[in-house]
Amino acid sequence: MSQCVLSRRVAPCAEAIGGARRAVRACAARAGAADPEGVAVAVSEALTNAVVHAYAGVAPADIDVTVAVDGDAARVVVADRGRGMRPRADSPGAGLGLPLMAALSREMEVAGRPGGGTRLALWFALA
Repeated sequence: MSQCVLSRRVAPCAEAIGGARRAVRACAARAGAADPEGVAVAVSEALTNAVVHAYAGVAPADIDVTVAVDGDAARVVVADRGRGMRPRADSPGAGLGLPLMAALSREMEVAGRPGGGTRLALWFALA
């Protein structure tokens, strides 16, 4: 296991998600995550949520993604500068994203960001 730290800005568009997913998966694997593919799936879902939901009615901005080893876990943070977590009557999603991320991670924390947006932190077990 090596300490992998990743800090990346991701454009708020579907085309940018794949590259970010691959970079996070590789970093999680180097960090010793027990399930790097699960980390990648959760990050894809978090980024997709930001792209689809965060910027509805708000000017899009880059999404910050970080990966670091935090004690006995790999911690992934996805933070947008969008409208925050508010209900959307017109939501195009099925509502399965947050439960999926919670199931794939050891711990999940969702919080608003000062100045607007959402910060999602996920902890994944190390092997």
